[in-house]
Amino acid sequence: MQRTAADATRAQLARQLGHWTAAADRLGALDDLAAPAAWAGLEQYLGVAVRRALTEAVSGLRTRGHILRTALRAAHSPAELDAVRRRLLEFRQGYLRAETSIEFYADAVNTRTSPHIAALLRACDSLAQRSMAAVLDPLLKPVPAVLTYLDNGVGAAILKAGLRLWDGSTESPAATIKVTRHSLLCPTAVLHECGHQVAFQTGWNEEAAALLARAAAPAGPDVAALWAGWSSEITADVFAFAHAGYGAVANLHDVLSGGPAYVFRLLPGDPHPVAWLRVPLNTALCRHAYGPGPWDALEREWLAAYPLADCPDLQARELLAASLPRLPALAAAVLDEPLAAFAGRPLTALVPPQRVAPQALRELAARLGPALYTSPHWLWNEGLRLLALTGWRAATEPEPAAGPAAGQEAWLLRLGGGAAPAA
Repeated sequence: MQRTAADATRAQLARQLGHWTAAADRLGALDDLAAPAAWAGLEQYLGVAVRRALTEAVSGLRTRGHILRTALRAAHSPAELDAVRRRLLEFRQGYLRAETSIEFYADAVNTRTSPHIAALLRACDSLAQRSMAAVLDPLLKPVPAVLTYLDNGVGAAILKAGLRLWDGSTESPAATIKVTRHSLLCPTAVLHECGHQVAFQTGWNEEAAALLARAAAPAGPDVAALWAGWSSEITADVFAFAHAGYGAVANLHDVLSGGPAYVFRLLPGDPHPVAWLRVPLNTALCRHAYGPGPWDALEREWLAAYPLADCPDLQARELLAASLPRLPALAAAVLDEPLAAFAGRPLTALVPPQRVAPQALRELAARLGPALYTSPHWLWNEGLRLLALTGWRAATEPEPAAGPAAGQEAWLLRLGGGAAPAA
């Protein structure tokens, strides 16, 4: 029997469809993508949520594949076969988007293959979720699951819970937060990323933009617009500061100390404040909440290391110079102003920075002693203040009383359910 052109087209389409549907089936073998030991490094509820979301993405692909196979069998005319070809291309793109989603989570989960790293990341999960619960619980908003993962680089990042994944149909099942290797033992940057999630769920950024614009307005409309455009990163900084105090500020300083070209970089549309102003804004938060302290010396050193005269762009230099005197007002606005996002309260009514003031942290350490670092009760209930305490000590004491990296690692491992290192 002689094959027609339509038969040849159908055969090629069937072959391609078989290839892509078989690939979609393989995506469902999640234990082939991330090691069982890595899945075991997740808390059970988190593993279930992640696996469910990824399985749903694969299930959607399989359903589309079955529908497309039926359409191919029913297609006879060149126009019908051409329509199937277009749908096959769409299916191929859908597969690649689903693959991106699944590979992202597989890579994240796979960073927990080592029991040691898994325990440290579970501690980060716990600290992150507790920080968000402090704001979202009183507002009767859901507190998302958290999946932290280890990666290289300088800065942290977040894929927010509730956002659509690359496949377009599946929502991110957790606030998925990148933890950099250099900050793993003092992960205050995780709190910054949690601030992004809280702002996403409450509408904080939009209100903060208006606050910042008003506080910066005396410096001119261009300066006010600049600060309003930075609201999303400023709210995240404020969230981290409220939970971890000066430790978060010192760690942010170390991340931003990237040389003059980076410190003075002012890009149109960039949501990140120019680093030259961002560090002094954070020290202004400390001064507004706590008065004078070591943050004053940090700020002086920063401005001396990066004199404004070194800014190569004259227009940027003028904007930065006009902004500097507004920092106290900007700090007061983001800390003290009541917001609809927080049911008519300021953030500090929900997360009082005074709980992580230097004197409060010293009193906490003196009152609880070694139990603060070893008791499951205190690790759970005071974990965020312990992070603030160890961050404070790392920033102000050459050899912190609890031991430098080893002491921080020990309590994080205990919080994450791992074995603390031998003394």
